[in-house]
Amino acid sequence: MAAALTVGSIDIVKSNYNQKSLSRTSPLFVELSKDAGIELSNAYFWGKESHSHLIALAKQMGAFGAVAGIDNRFFKDRNRKPWEFEGIKNVVDGWKSLGLHYTVVEGPPALGTKTKLGLEGRDEEISNFITFMTNLKRAGVDCICYNWMPVISWARTSTDTIGRGGALVTAFDYQEIKDKPITEYGEFSKEQMWSNLEYFLKAVIPEAEKLEVKLAMHPDDPQVHSIQGIPRIMNTVENFDRLLNIVPSTYNGITMCQGNFSLMGVDIPTLIRRWGHQGKIHFVHFRNVQELSGELPSTKFTETFHDEGDIDMYEAMKAYYDIGFKGALRADHVPTMAGEENTMPGYMTLGNLYAIGYIRGLVESVSKQQENGTN
Repeated sequence: MAAALTVGSIDIVKSNYNQKSLSRTSPLFVELSKDAGIELSNAYFWGKESHSHLIALAKQMGAFGAVAGIDNRFFKDRNRKPWEFEGIKNVVDGWKSLGLHYTVVEGPPALGTKTKLGLEGRDEEISNFITFMTNLKRAGVDCICYNWMPVISWARTSTDTIGRGGALVTAFDYQEIKDKPITEYGEFSKEQMWSNLEYFLKAVIPEAEKLEVKLAMHPDDPQVHSIQGIPRIMNTVENFDRLLNIVPSTYNGITMCQGNFSLMGVDIPTLIRRWGHQGKIHFVHFRNVQELSGELPSTKFTETFHDEGDIDMYEAMKAYYDIGFKGALRADHVPTMAGEENTMPGYMTLGNLYAIGYIRGLVESVSKQQENGTN
């Protein structure tokens, strides 16, 4: 029984046992039912050394999911391309050797500016992306979080805004960057961006279906309409519906980044249920924000602790429970807390520690109330 509960075999355990047939007091039942079947995860974008303390704490807390890119520091041969099988397998095995389960690739290789802006060379990028999906699934990972933010990706105008009790949080104010010059790529229209996205989806979604690899589009962050001549099209709920309809498929789905969707002016629990019942939510960024601009999509906002922003986090967790979400869920953009240097804004250890406890408490509360038939 103890061996069955190790990280390396938990997927086999889940596939071979029916929870309803187990004693509710058995260790196996407790492990399988923890967190309502959600795989509680952390982001490790700076690598195993930078996150060594968080890795140790995560294992002690039973949050075994690892979300990251394809980190070539795990490669046995640094000359390998990141979409080649041996390199991907090195990464999967590397996280496993640390006691973690690599759940989601966030920031996939071979999907860059050429594809998103429709430049020469995009067909080669897309071909490499399909190779990447094939080898990723072969290595045992089946979810990719990607975005449609070329040239200027995640953007903030402050990474050290003072939050509750002196904690440091990230913030954005479009007024501070609206007059920046256009990039070297010039100006593009929204319809050009849509055309490029459609070209990509029609090439990769049929392959993703064959492989059973879930593609989870992340919303634009920040969700303004344009930055330095580069339009942003994944910035409204209506545009996400358009995305899902370009190539209808179970594998054409969404990263439910609560903060960004909230800043589009929608009710998060309602949206979770709508897309969740359609089977479109493949991955969750569990985060909270405060809108400050009075505009939608928001042009000014700040990150917050999980328990103080605009989103009703308890109702959001109820919605994930109601739709039966069983994928990876991670805290996102946590504050930097007392005693920490702000070297990885949004991803420091103590904020993640706080968030994991908060999330687990919400899951247990929702689960027990639903089991007892109370609201």
